[in-house]
Amino acid sequence: MRRLGIIMTWMFMSICVLLLVTLPVNLQTQLIAGATVLAIMMVLKTLNAGGIWRLIALAFGTAIVMRYVYWRTTSTLPPINQLENFIPGFLLYLAEMYSVMMLALSLFVVAMPLPHRPGRPTVKGKLPSVDVFIPTYNEDIELLANTMAAAKAMDYPADRMKVWILDDGGTVQKRNAEKIVEAHSAEKRFTDLKALCEALDVHYLTREKNAHAKAGNLNNGLEHSTGELIAVFDADHAPARDFLLETVGYFNEDEKLFLVQTPHFFLNPDPLERNLRTFEQMPSENEMFYGIIQRGLDKWNAAFFCGSAAVLRREALNVTGGFSGVSITEDCETAIALHSRGWNSVYLDKPLIAGLQPATFASFIGQRSRWAQGMMQILRFRFPLFNGGLSLPQRLCYLSSTLFWLFPFPRAIFLVAPLFYLFFGLEIFTASGGEFLAYTLIYMIVNLMMQNYLYGAFRWPWISELYEYVQTIHLLPAVISVMLNPRKPTFKVTAKDERIDRSRLSELAAPFFVIFFVLLIGVGVTIYRIYTEPYKADVTLVVGAWNLLNLIFAGCALGVVSERGDKRPSRRVKVSRRCEFRFGDKWVPGTIDDVSVNGIRVQLLGNLTDQLSIDMASDVRFKTSATGEMGDLPIQVRNIRKQAGETAVGCLFMPDDPTDHTLIADLIFANSSQWTKFQLDRRGNPGLIKGTIWFFGVAMFQTYRGFSYLARQITGRDKAGWERT
Repeated sequence: MRRLGIIMTWMFMSICVLLLVTLPVNLQTQLIAGATVLAIMMVLKTLNAGGIWRLIALAFGTAIVMRYVYWRTTSTLPPINQLENFIPGFLLYLAEMYSVMMLALSLFVVAMPLPHRPGRPTVKGKLPSVDVFIPTYNEDIELLANTMAAAKAMDYPADRMKVWILDDGGTVQKRNAEKIVEAHSAEKRFTDLKALCEALDVHYLTREKNAHAKAGNLNNGLEHSTGELIAVFDADHAPARDFLLETVGYFNEDEKLFLVQTPHFFLNPDPLERNLRTFEQMPSENEMFYGIIQRGLDKWNAAFFCGSAAVLRREALNVTGGFSGVSITEDCETAIALHSRGWNSVYLDKPLIAGLQPATFASFIGQRSRWAQGMMQILRFRFPLFNGGLSLPQRLCYLSSTLFWLFPFPRAIFLVAPLFYLFFGLEIFTASGGEFLAYTLIYMIVNLMMQNYLYGAFRWPWISELYEYVQTIHLLPAVISVMLNPRKPTFKVTAKDERIDRSRLSELAAPFFVIFFVLLIGVGVTIYRIYTEPYKADVTLVVGAWNLLNLIFAGCALGVVSERGDKRPSRRVKVSRRCEFRFGDKWVPGTIDDVSVNGIRVQLLGNLTDQLSIDMASDVRFKTSATGEMGDLPIQVRNIRKQAGETAVGCLFMPDDPTDHTLIADLIFANSSQWTKFQLDRRGNPGLIKGTIWFFGVAMFQTYRGFSYLARQITGRDKAGWERT
């Protein structure tokens, strides 16, 4: 009876909502109702109301969205007998309905995400054995050495953990390649990496052929290892000392648990963050996914494997024959396969690794193209909605994760739609200026407010739209390609540890300038049409404002593709660690002030500038986190700066022995709490109004910066001295 009562209550409420949404009202009443809902949502947001009040605010917003969808469907589509208007008008309608559908799925996933899980779950009895897999293909050996050293230094019994390098760059197939240069490079890599593994007590493993890319490499590791659990780290993802202690205990609590996934934290900014200089002040793009979305997925037992920074159960992988390799996103595909067989997953929202992400815009697009194509393959081969092994919430969660990558289609339509009216006079949206104000504008503001409610400090206003815009131009053909031939895409390793020696325009920048000029012409046409057709001024102003908003995004994108010169592959991280600095045979006490993957800055007491010189070879020694013993690390002085009562010395790491990387890893990666602190320091919600003003200001400056880069490239001026702003 109780269940029947709940069902009847939901049916009654649904009928009431449906009646309210379809209730015919005049334009003035609609405008007042919309403004009232906006005011209520603003008050609740200002009061920072959580819990049930958060759901109430989202419910009010949902009502406005549903009202808009009803009006848009019944009142705004062009007549079907006017094909020149109806076809582009219907495409625009489909793009809007896609956005509404994704909003609905987002509400389901993250309206009330799980709170942060506790770290260090209790481990009863004997600790499980763990095989640590570090798959690699063409990554620099110095980079690998730091990751290997960090993995070996994890706080876990040595007899219960083995670290494996799974090298797909030194396979027999590559060492016997027809091209002599490729074969020689693979042979040298095989020899050097194997020697490094021996020095660091890491197991080296390669295979005959590079079959099935990363999934095949991981499966080869499974065949040669025996650990109960498998920890996977990308070649540039170095774990903190407490990684295993924070994660393995969950497997003891649930025998059907196949995955504990942790977030990916990055030491360096992506191209948008670097070129717009937002890395220190604004949350990174991935924090919205790892900070909110994965916790929302976790609520429905749908948190999925992200390819690295995770621990998996071997027993579960054996059920599916190892890591899935049908798509080029083997991680998410493996998770779907195991979730559909009744296995469970856990997401631990604590950064326990630090890695590198693509530095150049071209590498960034290459990475996102692989993700988009892989998710489209999963949508094609393992369509989540009809996957009988998944629960309904899991189906919706995976549907949200895969359908998201269709965004290039609606984003492209939103970009060109106003131009259909401005350039060709097509009426693809049948509405007056007043109707647009009462329905569309309020819907857009409510949509932005709902996003602000859902993602808050994890995503600032308009940033998601900017990320989607800069990806759309190059992802659209990639997505179309995989739709036409779903088996065509191949796995391509993302370039890491890149350096941009001097400021320049990205090689992918040209389309962004073309689009900007087309939209700028649209602004001119808007002014012309208002002057020549004053009787259509209300509609022309609305469409012109839409085109102007697109122009603002296009201008900001010019700054994104204007690559700032920056030779450092990663940012310096603040630390405070006592050390000793060597002057000949004498050791002087000091403090390590900050650290990066390449070097450190040491603060020495007093004025020692007379005793130091650029390129001077020295050593710094400090106590290691693992043993508390002193370790000496070779360095080279790169810069000297006198401060009040101190001397700041910038030093470059000069490892001359593989074990030196153990000390480097201890300095940079041992302490996981520093990553959490860094993330929390840049999280803050500026609010919709302040965030919008900030974004438009950034867009104006980046438009100027993009054209200044273009002018320098056209004139051929020396780029070595390009501006530092």
